[in-house]
Amino acid sequence: MKAGFAVWITGIPASGKSTLARSLVNRLRSLGVPTVVLESDELRKILTPGSIYDTEERDHFYNLMVLIGELIVRSGVNVIFDATAHKRSYRDHARSLIKKFGEVYVQCPLDVCVKRDPKGIYRQAASGKSTTVPGFQIPYEPPVEPDITIDGQSPPESAADTVIERLKYLRYI
Repeated sequence: MKAGFAVWITGIPASGKSTLARSLVNRLRSLGVPTVVLESDELRKILTPGSIYDTEERDHFYNLMVLIGELIVRSGVNVIFDATAHKRSYRDHARSLIKKFGEVYVQCPLDVCVKRDPKGIYRQAASGKSTTVPGFQIPYEPPVEPDITIDGQSPPESAADTVIERLKYLRYI
């Protein structure tokens, strides 16, 4: 069985990761490329219910997320990781295990992300209900050499097309 590929979409909260992931998976499926999305918020409900987002929990969560993604890729299905993964080491760990791996950095100004705030993450941080928002209260480590950098304010369809072109260039699809 031929192994699949993985794409990790990273960026600070509300940068446009999930919007890009949805657009990308729709484009890939329309091309007949079997793809699943591992979305961190959904996985947290199962893997770390009642999350407190401390360092130990995040380390554990991202190790499990990478393991799940690697197993899926090994079975021949492609994976899109839709997760902030604020430490480079989380994404580097996935790269070390998955031969066909791409990192997409969704770059978006913090003020734009704060205005978007679809999940209320920044409002919770401002009110003191949260103290661990990456890029706002704790450091976010952007990729040093991402395979692709996407403007988080660009249309998701054109951003997905940019990722598709890179996947074709890498001969992943």
